Amino acid sequence: MALPQFPSRRSAWVLEITQWLATMGQPILLATVAASVCLLGGRGLVLLQGLELAAYDHFVRLRPALEPDDRLLIVGMTEADVQSRQEWPIADQTLADAIALLLAAEPRAIGLDIFRDIPIGAGREALLTALNSSDRVFTVCKISSGDNSGVAPPPNALPEQVGFSDLVVDRGGILRRNLIVAAPPNGANSTGTHLCNTSGNLLFSLGLQLALAYLRQEGIELEQTETGELRLGDTVIPRLEGNMGGYQGVDTAGYQIMLNYRGVTEAIPQVSLGDLLAGAVPPEQIRDRIVLIGATTPEAKDNFYTPYSGSLDDSQTLPGVIIHAQATSQLLSAVLDARSQIWSWGMWGESAWILLWGLTGAALAGYVRRPLWFSLGAIALGGSLYGISFLLFLEGGWIPLVPAALNGAIAAGGVLLVDRFNRSAYGQAVYRQVKNFLRIKIEIDEEQVITQVAEIAETDYFNQLQQRAEDFRRHLKTPVNQRPPSPLPSAPSPAEDKDSETYTEDYLETLRQEAQRLKSPLPKDLSASQEPGTARDE
Repeated sequence: MALPQFPSRRSAWVLEITQWLATMGQPILLATVAASVCLLGGRGLVLLQGLELAAYDHFVRLRPALEPDDRLLIVGMTEADVQSRQEWPIADQTLADAIALLLAAEPRAIGLDIFRDIPIGAGREALLTALNSSDRVFTVCKISSGDNSGVAPPPNALPEQVGFSDLVVDRGGILRRNLIVAAPPNGANSTGTHLCNTSGNLLFSLGLQLALAYLRQEGIELEQTETGELRLGDTVIPRLEGNMGGYQGVDTAGYQIMLNYRGVTEAIPQVSLGDLLAGAVPPEQIRDRIVLIGATTPEAKDNFYTPYSGSLDDSQTLPGVIIHAQATSQLLSAVLDARSQIWSWGMWGESAWILLWGLTGAALAGYVRRPLWFSLGAIALGGSLYGISFLLFLEGGWIPLVPAALNGAIAAGGVLLVDRFNRSAYGQAVYRQVKNFLRIKIEIDEEQVITQVAEIAETDYFNQLQQRAEDFRRHLKTPVNQRPPSPLPSAPSPAEDKDSETYTEDYLETLRQEAQRLKSPLPKDLSASQEPGTARDE
């Protein structure tokens, strides 16, 4: 007896899984996901930070330098000054004379980037008098740390006229960040007590103090937003996050921002201390400016590596006084000139950007098979990524360049490897083995269905249905005038139906519905709603 064959739910489940794997296992998607997971994971483990910071430095050097900021002036103690005056360190009296000359020219602020916690040479009283004679003079201190007691400001210095000179240096010695607000930590190693080693004191950097002194005359005061960020006028100074741009998990203690350089040494006008004392600096070059006094001689050992240090120029470092001047100029430019500050897309935006370039590289490898065209396409994509990243950097945007490029290259390589594997004899053999395994599994499930259907066929319900169908067939073959009464009580009379075929189809549908009712006790793993498959002999 022929039995209908119904695919089991287990077989359908296997087929659905197979189709899903066939869809998701496409080389382009598979390579993109695998490469992106590896790149984002490695980025989170700080494996790419060195490369990303190197790319950042490259863009800093590549962008054009801004015009010198005429709102500032540096009075540098050069090596020539040291040799001509035969002074090192520069004596207190010399600094007192320089401050007096500057104050006479009416600058907006003077910043002394030189420690003077102890007397140096003659003129101690004269220096202290000069420092305390005007609220436009600011001095520096060094914040204490766990193994350093810091450096105190000059005696009797007012807290509002003191700024710390601490700078944040990245691993590798490069100065990219600017610490503008900080507080001495608890339990710092201290010798004596002073403003910059007392826990709880909120201190401003020298650059911030000088910028605030300049902006007050513009009617702009420092405020704090509801989110805790600093605001000067309408300009919010964005705080550096631990995962901004190429930084991953960096220490952002205090209030840090990215140090947005204007250029190298030419970014801020400079004169020498000797020229100032000799009267060679006209008052117009000082009036209404911020003037910083500091050492530019290598004797001071106050030089720092910057992103510009990777260039081929002889000058590999910048003196600390120039760094503070650039930090001051950055704040003034952001508030008064609307200069873009360094910003990023955040973790989710950067992850989407990296994923997008992985998909782009994989698609290129998947659809472009000719080596020449593939090479040209890869060069075009790489150039586009580089160009977009640099153009955004000109507007202050720091987006992932290295991770995006690596993700695209790795994803493309993955597609090529998968394609080569599929074309190889070994890959074809693996494919056949998997296919055979799935076919065997499906055939085993079909055998179980046949066994279960055979058991159902032995029931009384099934036999009665088969007998009634056979009686109905004989009834149809008998001439109408010779037919006995219908064996089925519910069967309609042919005389009442003008169309015999319609009558037959309607009645067969009635039988199908009854068969459907009889099938309701079937085991759960049989699908009663699917169409019968090919018949097999019992």
